[in-house]
Amino acid sequence: MSTDQSPAPETSVPTCYRHPGRETYVRCTRCDRYICPECMRDAAVGHQCVECVAEGNRGIRRAVPRTPIGARGSTSAVPVVSYTLIAACVLAYLAELASWRVVWEFMMLGRGLLPDGEVGGVAEGEWYRLFTTMFLHQRGGTFGITHILFNMWALYAIGPALEQVLGRWRFLALYVLSGLGGSVLLYMVGAPSASAVGASGAIFGLFGAFFVVGRKLGGPVGPIVVLLVINLVITFSVPGISWEGHVGGLVVGAVLAAAYAYAPAAQRRLLHIGAPLLTLALLTALVVVRTAELSPSVG
Repeated sequence: MSTDQSPAPETSVPTCYRHPGRETYVRCTRCDRYICPECMRDAAVGHQCVECVAEGNRGIRRAVPRTPIGARGSTSAVPVVSYTLIAACVLAYLAELASWRVVWEFMMLGRGLLPDGEVGGVAEGEWYRLFTTMFLHQRGGTFGITHILFNMWALYAIGPALEQVLGRWRFLALYVLSGLGGSVLLYMVGAPSASAVGASGAIFGLFGAFFVVGRKLGGPVGPIVVLLVINLVITFSVPGISWEGHVGGLVVGAVLAAAYAYAPAAQRRLLHIGAPLLTLALLTALVVVRTAELSPSVG
């Protein structure tokens, strides 16, 4: 008696969903698709495919790196603000070399007679001089080109380190407000016709900030103290240097840095924003008062 034996059914071998030519019996624990060793990613349980891993990573909120004082860690190692400020000062210096009027029209001047016979200065409504002066430098005179060379060297030497710790906007606010502080002190206590140019007020602000932040973080502050002392001695012993600009910048820079570095964590964001705004408001009020004193009375 013969029996009819039918052939066994063919069974297909599973292959990787991304590489159809590769046999595999491993499935992704999330989507259940077959994956080859190249497409496997270790998971808490079993393995997952590359697409499921990527999908899971998109749902993870990554922590933003912070510096010791709470600033966002920069994703770039390039100190953009420091280099931009250096470039701005160099371009302004080249403009000075091209035309002497650049200095007269943008230097710090309380109230005085300009070469064209007109009376100008901050007291005459030219408030921009309080800011533009920090980008100008002497073309000749006692110091010549060494004026801009020293200031740009100092900005290059300590600016990037401060920018990294403070973050870009805090560093920029500190630099500009320090320069403004130097201009305002000269405006307040100097002769009305006193004039000045240079980034020295802002640079002294960086010196003060470097010392304060260094003390807070436990870093070496001896070199910056020596540099600061030497420059203060030069400031008060060499004729023609605006001590008001240097001291004003130093005080503002140190105070702002203290607000940045010593702000309690709970109020850090509030103080980091409020301190520059309060400083700007105070300096503005002083300028308004001094302008009222220098403006000619009406009637």
